[in-house]
Amino acid sequence: MSSERLLEDFDAGKPAALARVVSIVENHRDGFEKILSTLHPRTGRAKRIGLTGPPGAGKSTITALLAKHFRDEGLTVGVIAVDPTSPFTGGALLGDRVRMENVALDPGVFIRSMATRGSLGGLAAATREVADVLDAFGFDRLLIETVGVGQSELDVARTADSTALILVPESGDSIQTLKAGVMEVADIFVVNKADRPGADRLRNDVELMLGLRKGVSFGNTPAHHGVDLKRMNPARTAREAAAVQNPTTWTPPVLSAVATKQEGIAELVAAFDRHFAYLESSGTLHARRRERMRERVMDVVERKVSDRLWKDSKTLAWLEQQLPSVEAGTSTPFGVANQLLSQSGELVSGEHER
Repeated sequence: MSSERLLEDFDAGKPAALARVVSIVENHRDGFEKILSTLHPRTGRAKRIGLTGPPGAGKSTITALLAKHFRDEGLTVGVIAVDPTSPFTGGALLGDRVRMENVALDPGVFIRSMATRGSLGGLAAATREVADVLDAFGFDRLLIETVGVGQSELDVARTADSTALILVPESGDSIQTLKAGVMEVADIFVVNKADRPGADRLRNDVELMLGLRKGVSFGNTPAHHGVDLKRMNPARTAREAAAVQNPTTWTPPVLSAVATKQEGIAELVAAFDRHFAYLESSGTLHARRRERMRERVMDVVERKVSDRLWKDSKTLAWLEQQLPSVEAGTSTPFGVANQLLSQSGELVSGEHER
């Protein structure tokens, strides 16, 4: 099938065409750049929601429940679920799709399972490009579920408009809530399995972290008489700030949920709605999406330069010739790299292909 015919079927809303376009883009097959360029003007309508957290936190269950909730509201949903890749076979179980069987047959839901293929940021390398395809197809909501790799799982915040971090009482002690990384990029926190022991303490620890990071300090607290007990409680301050509708600031709410009992989903949807309203009214949505475009351009440049350099046989042969001097200490990796870049101008610019 020609790319023109494929895009005609895509425009007609045919699921088979969508699946084929997604495969072409995900695997960077011939013509994928042309397809993405054609679809780019249609992107930007869908609200992109990221769901991240440690393995076993219930991300897939919450993703499926969110999809069902949005479908009940008459919205169409695209789901990108990322699973880890085997370092031995390169394959993946893609078990997230198994957990979403309740919505998998809904014609208003499209689920794409993707393997990380070595990507370390929690998402597959082509996740953002596949999200653009689903956006251009016309889905109202995109749910992007990460693989669950831990505190360095930050790519989702660069891909989604709103990001929810799913935690469970087994996530760790209160020190975990103070660590940098994914705890700082989440827009909404959800303590799942809230019926288990330790859930209330975890929620309080997260609220305490949010209060401290908002700059709540005791430096100006008067001694003994006249102590402002409210300022002495950062967790309470954060909780109250998260409950206030403010178009210029956003304090992440800390919600409770028991996904297996379908509890807390309506509150999570309401939090996403509030956050998106904040993004629009504050101008943050435009800023985030512009930053996303900037990063996309940088990613494409890095990929093209890398491909042109390391797929060129002459470049690889030249590099092999430099290794003995690096081993002997008469040259350094930095010097060799600078020399390689200085003599590869035509290769990097693509002029050798003209």
